[in-house]
Amino acid sequence: MHTFYVVRHAHADWANGEDRPLSSRGDIDAIRVADILQKYPISVIYSSPYRRACQTIIPLATRLDLPVLIEPDLRERQLSSGKVKYFFKAVEATWRDPLFTHPGGESNAAAQKRGLEVCKRLRKQHSEEHIVISTHGNLMALILQVFIPSVDYEFWKSLSLPDIYSITFNQAGEAATRRLWPETEP
Repeated sequence: MHTFYVVRHAHADWANGEDRPLSSRGDIDAIRVADILQKYPISVIYSSPYRRACQTIIPLATRLDLPVLIEPDLRERQLSSGKVKYFFKAVEATWRDPLFTHPGGESNAAAQKRGLEVCKRLRKQHSEEHIVISTHGNLMALILQVFIPSVDYEFWKSLSLPDIYSITFNQAGEAATRRLWPETEP
């Protein structure tokens, strides 16, 4: 068995740029992420280079005495090189057509390919290990879409800050997914 724990970063106050820190609510939720994930046999933690993704997973890394390894390709999908007037409509357009790009942006298809290449490489590099990847909502949804075909724009909108899904691969390479956040009763 081989498992990925895909973590969407906790809440960060909106600001221009990608280097925004977690909010006070995000800091509290990062501790809850650690509470949930510390019970699994995690051996390695990777994160997007963006501060909010790293901060979300630092409490877990501290508890497990593991470093947070930065993986640039876990960054969020760039929607556009400039400001987008209607953010949700702009994101929805990329979900309607996976090849569509806003000026200077990255298509869903390209971002999904990038995210899956990271997962494939990490599966080879850490065979039979349990891996945490801390990333962003769009990339998380695009990775999950491969295993849950119903993932779409509405699914992306419904993700919480933070959110956690596990993807477990059996010996035959078949995958099963399970949502771990928000916490649910067994």
